[in-house]
Amino acid sequence: MRRSVLNFVLAIGFFAVAAGILVARGAPASGYESSIYLGTPQATWVAIGFALAIAVGTVLSCRGPRQAVGIVLGGTAMTAVVALPAIRNYRFTGMGDALTHLGWTRDFVDGAMYPHELFYPGLHSIASVFHLAGGIPLERSILLTVVFLFVPFVIFVPLVVRDVTGSAAAVGFAAIASWMILPINNVATHMGAHTNSNALFLVPVVIFAFVAYTRRRTDLETLPLGISPLGALIFLTGAGLLLVHPQQMVNVVVMLVAISAVQFLARRRYEDHPIRHHAPAYAHAISLGGLFLVWAASNERFRDAFAGLIYGVFAADIGASSEVDQRGGSLTEIGGSIGELFVKMFLVSALVSLVVGLFILLTWLGRTRLDLETKSFVTYFVGALVPLTGMFLVYFVGTPTMAFRQVGFIFVLLTILSGIALAHGVGWLSGVITSPGASAVASLVLGACLVLALLTVFSTPYIYTPTQHVTDQQFSGYESSFEHGEETTPYAGFGFGVERYGHGIHGVERDPNVTYTAGGEEVVDADAFNDGNYTGAYPTDRYYFVVTDYDTTRELEVYDELHHDEAALRGIETDSNANKFLSNDQYTLYGVHNGSV
Repeated sequence: MRRSVLNFVLAIGFFAVAAGILVARGAPASGYESSIYLGTPQATWVAIGFALAIAVGTVLSCRGPRQAVGIVLGGTAMTAVVALPAIRNYRFTGMGDALTHLGWTRDFVDGAMYPHELFYPGLHSIASVFHLAGGIPLERSILLTVVFLFVPFVIFVPLVVRDVTGSAAAVGFAAIASWMILPINNVATHMGAHTNSNALFLVPVVIFAFVAYTRRRTDLETLPLGISPLGALIFLTGAGLLLVHPQQMVNVVVMLVAISAVQFLARRRYEDHPIRHHAPAYAHAISLGGLFLVWAASNERFRDAFAGLIYGVFAADIGASSEVDQRGGSLTEIGGSIGELFVKMFLVSALVSLVVGLFILLTWLGRTRLDLETKSFVTYFVGALVPLTGMFLVYFVGTPTMAFRQVGFIFVLLTILSGIALAHGVGWLSGVITSPGASAVASLVLGACLVLALLTVFSTPYIYTPTQHVTDQQFSGYESSFEHGEETTPYAGFGFGVERYGHGIHGVERDPNVTYTAGGEEVVDADAFNDGNYTGAYPTDRYYFVVTDYDTTRELEVYDELHHDEAALRGIETDSNANKFLSNDQYTLYGVHNGSV
């Protein structure tokens, strides 16, 4: 393609992204959206898809500056997708941990808590800066912080591969793999204000610092006391990762320990090998590990989580197997299956894992054309996967949620390795057919994978989990309820508890003794509620019952009345023991009391 025509096509791609953003911005959410994909105008998806098609074609067929422009185009398009909640003026998104993170951010701003008092204050501190410096509402500040923390992922994954291989083809494939956002699995890692997930997107920054330190260190590049600036960068980026979420920093320490072991063994076995000339990672593994221990030792939250993991490993009926059995039965009841859900959520991840696994096997057998320098880094990453996978198995037995968080980190490394693997695979294919034919096949396959991966960036009914969209009406409904309701009367939700909204609205630390529930019960008992026994559905004689559009969408439409009957929800309207106290388009509050009270 002529240079002028290619420049024009790339320009059209950027205009398409801009147009898609403007269209989405011009169609803000007017109410609760169970699927952000269906709520976003089709024109936006057409524009982003068009831009991604141009980006994929460019990064695979071009080299040099135009390939870099194609990578920027694709990264910009995916960043626009991640930013859709903010672009479409969502009040907030996320109804679990995200609301608690909002509460901690509110505590920071109100002075009820200081950043050093929180185990991982990174996201909250950045959001506080956006709020205080820009006058942006706290909820929106957090949505923007999520985007801010995502951007390094699409930048540094291709940069890591460039430094490792020097291959333009591998850089292009790595960039495309990064757009699939494989670390997000919607089981325990999520796109939103979820610090463990947000930290995953910063891991490539630490890996880039390590690769740069290993390959570029010279005696002339020193800071005072003989410290390497790139070595210091590893420590600083690792410390930054610690502040966003310590679990991913621990994974980085494990990775560095494994790499140190590889370096130690290589130095003992080989007299002349590139690894012997690499700067050792020993000091960084020790210093970052020590930093984590110092940070964690004084934190009660970490000690409780660690104790829970140990208990889960040895206790009966705790672990992923029992949880999978339970969820599999529920999916069957609503017409789905574990197999179907796996295909929707993990097909692309499984294909990438298969490609990387085959590439590693062929590398060990000496059937790839990797030079010794690149092979050394592949050995580093593969060596790190061994203990990381072992940790996954321990988590799988003890705490399934932690196991799938571990999968998120593993897929950061697999995303990097997939760029190298795909470049070699397509190179082999070009020898079987032709180079243009191999590029065309790669474009079609990767384009299809991008589409499938794009469908699971956010939770939606497609994967049996509606979008956790918090609307203005929901937020104002909870605010009015908390302001005007009796302080001694607890709240019960229809399918989702109220406690998290209390965190988001009032803060977590403002008054730790304040509770919105009775006896730890956050929702009504489904069996009693379905029987019309509204007063017996909660362990107190008087309680507030909250139902939102999110609750009804999840329980009645997505779960197909698996737990709650629609007739029972309608029945509370006419029950003599229930009064409607507050209602808007998205939120309804009932007061339920025993007739004798």
